[in-house]
Amino acid sequence: MNILQKCHESPVAGHPGQEKTLKLIKRDFLWASMNQFIKDYLSSCHKCSRNKKINHKNSGLLKPLQIPSTPWNSLSMDFITQLPLSNNLDSILVVVDRFSKMVIFIPAYGTITALHLAQIHINHVFSKSVLPASIVSDRGSLFVTSFCTQLCQKLKISRDLSTAFHPETDRQTERVNQILEQYLCMYVSYHQDDWHTWLPLTEFSYNNAEDPSTK
Repeated sequence: MNILQKCHESPVAGHPGQEKTLKLIKRDFLWASMNQFIKDYLSSCHKCSRNKKINHKNSGLLKPLQIPSTPWNSLSMDFITQLPLSNNLDSILVVVDRFSKMVIFIPAYGTITALHLAQIHINHVFSKSVLPASIVSDRGSLFVTSFCTQLCQKLKISRDLSTAFHPETDRQTERVNQILEQYLCMYVSYHQDDWHTWLPLTEFSYNNAEDPSTK
């Protein structure tokens, strides 16, 4: 496998853009005119041209979200729903640490309850980090408040979690969703019924690539 296949085309790379591909390659390699070489290579990548959308700048939130000061203290939760069934699952829970921009992708059901979401959070999020102080979601304040209540009950703790509702969450989470969908389009089977098996690699490839906003 050559350098570009390893750092751009392989599932652990996930067909990143020019900047992230360049950063991945520079970890181990350096040669003259590599920037232009990578630019030319990516412009001829058929999977990228076929599956990646043109990004349009979104209008900002009326009230910008406060930037957290520590990792995993403030989370953004979003759902990608109505996907083709994969292992009888039809949705993906997207969790973003708003400080480090690291992500966790979890297969789920579109009809998920607050109780089930609390158990998923314990199994997949809380086990890797800490209990957050605030959560931003697009599921509505009543649902998020119920989720936080169920989470605290399961952990047998008493703590008030700050919750916020934004109809389209924040732009960072929207961008994560777009990258996730693009990755799956490039690697899932023709029938699109195996996307749940690709989520661990998608998560790794995203977290392994340096996010420009964390520099």
